[in-house]
Amino acid sequence: MSFLSWPSSHSWQPTMSSDTTTLSYWLNWRFLFCALWILGSMALAFFLIFKYEGFNKSRSNSGENEGEEAGLLHEDEAWNTCLEGIHPSWLLIYRVICFIVLLALIIASVAADGGAIFYFYTQWTFTLVTLYFGMGSYFSLYGCSLEQNKFGSNTLNLDAEVGIPTHHRKIASLWGYVFQIIFQTCAGAVVLTDSVFWFILYPLLTSKDYSVDFLIFCMHSLNALFLLGDTSLNCMRFPMFRFAYFVLWTATFVIFQWIIHVCVSLWWPYPFLDLSSSYAPLWYLAVALMHFPCYGVFVLIVRVKQLWLSRSFPDSSRFER
Repeated sequence: MSFLSWPSSHSWQPTMSSDTTTLSYWLNWRFLFCALWILGSMALAFFLIFKYEGFNKSRSNSGENEGEEAGLLHEDEAWNTCLEGIHPSWLLIYRVICFIVLLALIIASVAADGGAIFYFYTQWTFTLVTLYFGMGSYFSLYGCSLEQNKFGSNTLNLDAEVGIPTHHRKIASLWGYVFQIIFQTCAGAVVLTDSVFWFILYPLLTSKDYSVDFLIFCMHSLNALFLLGDTSLNCMRFPMFRFAYFVLWTATFVIFQWIIHVCVSLWWPYPFLDLSSSYAPLWYLAVALMHFPCYGVFVLIVRVKQLWLSRSFPDSSRFER
């Protein structure tokens, strides 16, 4: 199958253990337990989304109750910086540079290895991070234009009817929520991707099977580094319940792999996805549990940043205000 073939120096193709298109491969207790892990986690994720997500709630409560809603998102969070002393244009420049670099790496990878790179979770996540910086560039450009118009007109934000200053912040649009969701999904996914590669897969592979070239190194490092840089500059909050989207992202990839392997007998992109092993349910459970610390890394980073800014720059920090 030419679509799934590329130079062995760029990727790793394990030996197929069994025919994945046979009924016996799927109709067994191993797949039943693995399916329970996946479907159960998806059910919990959907429950959290429908319970807490801000865009599922009425937009009429835009006054005093805003701070009580964990999923509420303001429009300026997509493009503002964490400190008033840092102009949003710096975040715009950073996001544009990151988007160009990431997009160039994807194009180079496709040119070198073909479309088969999207068979891997790494490329799924890398593409999502690229999309995040592309959308972020657009939102930052929009925010900078608003800042320029505000300073150019040199007028106060007054209520149109009574002529008094208003402290209400505009609620984000649907695309603003999508941007925030992608941000939090990427946060967990890049840590999971890079951790699995550098701490599990790479140590088990020999130079004969696999070699890390420039593209592979960038694919498993720049995604996290660029996202950390954006996290240090932006002022977006990090509500815990959006962990659900990270779970759905991974679950979608697993189901995608299941569908492919039902139709075509192929090697698995990651050995722990192989359902022929009697340890498959344990592997699936282990990877599922890894989502918690991977997501928790960015939760901790954002919380520490917010705490530090609120204490060190109480007058200019955009958090806790």
